[in-house]
Amino acid sequence: MVVLYLLSPTMDLETALKECNVALNLFLNNRFADALGLLKPWKTQSMYHAMGYSSILVMQAGMTFDPNDMNAAMTSLGESLQTCQRFRKKTGILESLASFWYRQPTENLTEEEMHAELCYAEVLLQKAALTFLDESIIGFIKGGMRIRNSYQIYKECQVMANTTRDEENQKSTHIHFRGGVNMGIGSFNLMLSLLPARVLRLMEFLGFSGDREVGLSALREGASSNSLRSILSTLTLLMFHLYITVILGSGEGNLTEAEALLEPYIEKFPNGALILFYIARIALLKGNFTFAQEKFLACIAAQQEWRQIHHLCYWELMWAYSFEQNWREAYRYADLLCKESKWSQAVYVFQKAAILSMLPEEEVKELGENVEELFRQVDGLRLRIAGKSVPTEKFAAKKAQRYSSANPGKLVVPALEMMYVWNGFAVVGKRADMTERILLTLKKAEEQLKYEPNPSVYHLDDQCVVQLLKGLCLRQLGRLAEAELCFNHVISSENAIKYDNYLVPFTMYELGLLHKQRGDIDKAISVIENVKTNYKDYNMESRLHFRIHAALNDIGTVPVKLPPSRTPA
Repeated sequence: MVVLYLLSPTMDLETALKECNVALNLFLNNRFADALGLLKPWKTQSMYHAMGYSSILVMQAGMTFDPNDMNAAMTSLGESLQTCQRFRKKTGILESLASFWYRQPTENLTEEEMHAELCYAEVLLQKAALTFLDESIIGFIKGGMRIRNSYQIYKECQVMANTTRDEENQKSTHIHFRGGVNMGIGSFNLMLSLLPARVLRLMEFLGFSGDREVGLSALREGASSNSLRSILSTLTLLMFHLYITVILGSGEGNLTEAEALLEPYIEKFPNGALILFYIARIALLKGNFTFAQEKFLACIAAQQEWRQIHHLCYWELMWAYSFEQNWREAYRYADLLCKESKWSQAVYVFQKAAILSMLPEEEVKELGENVEELFRQVDGLRLRIAGKSVPTEKFAAKKAQRYSSANPGKLVVPALEMMYVWNGFAVVGKRADMTERILLTLKKAEEQLKYEPNPSVYHLDDQCVVQLLKGLCLRQLGRLAEAELCFNHVISSENAIKYDNYLVPFTMYELGLLHKQRGDIDKAISVIENVKTNYKDYNMESRLHFRIHAALNDIGTVPVKLPPSRTPA
């Protein structure tokens, strides 16, 4: 069905919000070009049209990593800031200079000026995120300054929202202002709360706040309000529960809340690609792999306009089939990512080679692939963001390095090792049958290493990889004594491990979680704190510190260790 929309003759604040809501509905119904078409004519005259238009381009750029898309988004963000600036309260030169570092809460703003502050902060934050992708220290500094400025404006907006909370006769547009404040303050608090305690202390010294409960509460209020940004608060919460807590935390997202958040959008946008994607992701995390696969395929079929959404589905399908050890299907989607997506070619090619390594050599030949050649390509495909290597790419390149020699030593179970990197054992652990099958694969690898007639220089490292992964399976199955033996085998080999320096700290962390599962909280804290204090300069160190912070937070030790002066935004 074709839906026609007409340009309004005038564009006051209330009309702008209504039109942007129409554009949002078009977007959620997979009509991305139509949404941009509705917003574009007014993007130089309406702050909300400008912000909405830029936001779609930013989302597109973030998914494609295409330089042209990045440049288009950055240009649009600059124009949007200019549009928003025109609606902000005018200040003198001295006031402007004084507020550069120490912004004062603005009083007596009109409703339109309040919204201008909010939109300016939101666009500034998006521009900061893209600036971080500049491969220079200047870009990094600019991004940091923009984030701080955005945060300060959000705090001012929060003061205004609290001041006007009980006022009668609020304008109909005010609910959208409050919803935006909830989204901004909530996102800042929630994301900063993920940082390890020592980093969070520094951020708090600089004026930021990272209180998880404040963040969740604000986002929940924003998601439940009938405002333009309700969907943004919902999507932030879904990202937190379904991705961040899985990859950087314990692996246990709040799936019950995620389902409740998604339910009203399922009714309204049953064929929306984003909605179908999150339905599938929830099913995957529950261990319903077949249903998840069906929904990811439905998401792909729902639209052809933004193929980058297909790439997100390919990534998820690759893992869904990997959890089942259906390596042929997993290879199919890894291969599609290598051919179509620019996000992280180093990871995609490593993943493809790792999956092929799990197949018999005859099958690999049938597919016309050369595993060794694929591994050799990885290092040359690495990206640099803000002048730094991407940790996962660095890990993959280091693992692939052994294929660069004249007599390469084969990786033993690389697809399962990468599954651990992404915390996939917490997902597959929901299915005892799949966990048992992976355990069987690891036992076979263990036997092959044990009776290897010509062990390579990587032999002991490979044995320790298998023991770590085997311990994870046993712990998921509740066989804690056996799991502990596997973990202790790795830890006792610390001085003999030559290449995989991540093994001992990660294994000690997993041993700490085992003690927690047993109910020995003091021992769990002791082991995990030992890792945090006594190990450094190993692969994926920052990822483990995020997981340690999440684990100690779950146990309940982190709040006690934070500064007593800590105040939420």
